[in-house]
Amino acid sequence: MPNSTTEDSVAVPLLPSLRRATNSTSQVAIVGANVCPIESLDYEIAENDFFKQDWRGRSKVEIFQYVFMKWLLCFCIGIIVSLIGFANNLAVENLAGVKFVVTSNMMITGRFAMGFVVFSVTNLILTLFASVITAFVAPAAAGSGIPEVKAYLNGVDAPEIFSLRTLIIKIIGNISAVSASLLIGKAGPMVHTGACVASILGQGGSKRYRLTWRWLRFFKNDRDRRDLVTCGAAAGIAASFRAPVGGVLFALEEMSSWWRSALLWRIFFSTAVVAIVLRALIDVCLSGKCGLFGKGGLIMFDVYSENASYHLGDVLPVLLLGVVGGILGSLYNFLLDKVLRAYNYIYEKGVTWKILLACAISIFTSCLLFGLPFLASCQPCPVDALEECPTIGRSGNFKKYQCPPGHYNDLASLIFNTNDDAIKNLFSKNTDFEFHYFSVLVFFVTCFFLSIFSYGIVAPAGLFVPVIVTGASYGRFVGMLLGSNSNLNHGLFAVLGAASFLGGTMRMTVSTCVILLELTNNLLLLPMMMVVLLISKTVADGFNANIYNLIMKLKGFPYLYSHAEPYMRQLLVGDVVTGPLQVFNGIEKVETIVHVLKTTNHNGFPVVDGPPLAAAPVLHGLILRAHILTLLKKRVFMPSPVACDSNTLSQFKAEEFAKKGSGRSDKIEDVELSEEELNMYLDLHPFSNASPYTVVETMSLAKALILFREVGIRHLLVIPKTSNRPPVVGILTRHDFMPEHILGLHPSVSRSKWKRLRIRLPFFS
Repeated sequence: MPNSTTEDSVAVPLLPSLRRATNSTSQVAIVGANVCPIESLDYEIAENDFFKQDWRGRSKVEIFQYVFMKWLLCFCIGIIVSLIGFANNLAVENLAGVKFVVTSNMMITGRFAMGFVVFSVTNLILTLFASVITAFVAPAAAGSGIPEVKAYLNGVDAPEIFSLRTLIIKIIGNISAVSASLLIGKAGPMVHTGACVASILGQGGSKRYRLTWRWLRFFKNDRDRRDLVTCGAAAGIAASFRAPVGGVLFALEEMSSWWRSALLWRIFFSTAVVAIVLRALIDVCLSGKCGLFGKGGLIMFDVYSENASYHLGDVLPVLLLGVVGGILGSLYNFLLDKVLRAYNYIYEKGVTWKILLACAISIFTSCLLFGLPFLASCQPCPVDALEECPTIGRSGNFKKYQCPPGHYNDLASLIFNTNDDAIKNLFSKNTDFEFHYFSVLVFFVTCFFLSIFSYGIVAPAGLFVPVIVTGASYGRFVGMLLGSNSNLNHGLFAVLGAASFLGGTMRMTVSTCVILLELTNNLLLLPMMMVVLLISKTVADGFNANIYNLIMKLKGFPYLYSHAEPYMRQLLVGDVVTGPLQVFNGIEKVETIVHVLKTTNHNGFPVVDGPPLAAAPVLHGLILRAHILTLLKKRVFMPSPVACDSNTLSQFKAEEFAKKGSGRSDKIEDVELSEEELNMYLDLHPFSNASPYTVVETMSLAKALILFREVGIRHLLVIPKTSNRPPVVGILTRHDFMPEHILGLHPSVSRSKWKRLRIRLPFFS
């Protein structure tokens, strides 16, 4: 797995043939399971005359209402996401539990063939249902959704990623797919689910399905919706692991590209609501009113509560655990990258092939899960077992499977179980002699490869839980190899193994550490877990990027990272500006405006004043395509090229210039104008952003990138160094900062030496 090969594969998205030769603000990417157009979000406030007049007209009551609604929506997000998370666990535990109980009962009576048929057919039906509704109803719901949400919070918008339809299919499809015993998780889809809930609440409901609430329509701009979606993503993680602080840190470390202290407080409030609601619901289930729920599930029990004791001699095994975890994690990312590329070639053949692949993975998984336990030998039940042995009709450490009375199958206890129960068994204390070397090794290899092949199917599927399962089995195997040479018990090694594999694949340190601490309810693990995470992340960074960044790159999302590539310092802003540049006069003919909108895909246009309004051409500002379309629909035209009067602004309301729902926008083809109207004029001055961000053409590209990302802007105007040239040289969008675009314009710029430097210094990348 040489680093150069991995880096080269990361640099090539799956959609090179679909990129336009002319760089524009509208490109394409794989959203869920379909290729969709994507656009940048507008986090910049358009400070035009209309905005200033509307802002001055707001009363103190309206400002208080705006602030109050922010907190109210955070509360609603916490309530709804916690209820969805609880319902997900309730449904999965009962669906999968009934399936395992029925199959186990058949095996107890010796009907192994019939048990296999019931097990595999049930899994196939559940997988087929999840893949069909995802492929035909909401393709954007496929996958974990974390790459899409992360790209959105970075400033990339796509159709349907937060629609009501996507939300419903995400919930139902994930329940069905996880219940089908596929090695996928619920945490990633819960992040996407939380983001969907936040986005729908922020835009006042779903207009398409006539589910709208006018009293919620306070946040008709990308800046406020970004904050709400961040709250939703954090609430999703909190609901998945009952880890409120971990959810906050996950949003900060992995998801969000912009952070403010006010946002921190609102996110913390949302996750606190999630924790309180889940605790109340769990108390209800502990009384036995939730069916099989309560017998397993990550949000149900403190999986490791023994006081951890360790000495200086245990540091070396922990360091080894981190190093190997980092290597395994980078290998996992490398293989997943290759598998997703192979799946993409299959998916190009049509929807039928997507569904057939999902069914094939389901059948293969069922065969492995049912057949592999027969390879393990039966173990006699421990005399001092803390629970019934063998376990019959419920979850537990001692699955009877094909064994005689008084014996259990240790591999079946891990593999013929839900992922949550497998983690609980691996993390459990006082179980050092309950699992055999062969069983744990087989379980690790099975989880490692099955999770890679299962993730790319057309169904809502997460990676978080499969990585925890795989890492826990790896850690427990290392603990078993060390045996009495270490003071740490095997359950603790499983926890540290999960941390090392998470650090090696996802490269998160602080949030992963806190999530696992909240999950295990043991603060004494903190020093060891910190060491393991730091080591595994450092080692893995020397090979490739984290898993979500890899997937974003494969999907074609133009994600802007917090650092500039070193080769960008060799280039100037003027070196990457591409044309042709479309400019409007301050008072422009309607026919010209319509022609430009129909012949270009640009979403922002410089507005320039010339004679007689100015002695020489001068930049007035920038106007957005969406605002121009609003003006055309309103038909505020003038018969001659003169400035509009003050009454023109009174014809508009702020809602008319508000951002439409995510992924929806007006089109120029929807505007029908007569010949007389096309020959009239439109004054763009009152509706243009009179203070857009500008950079001089001699600024370094690296410096411009930092400004572009930190401010969160969509269009960056490039102005000339000298005054004897046009007032605007070009416009930079996020696509102009993409390596594919830059190196396509300047292939002579070499990156090889910078690659080697960043490999040696991963912390500075």
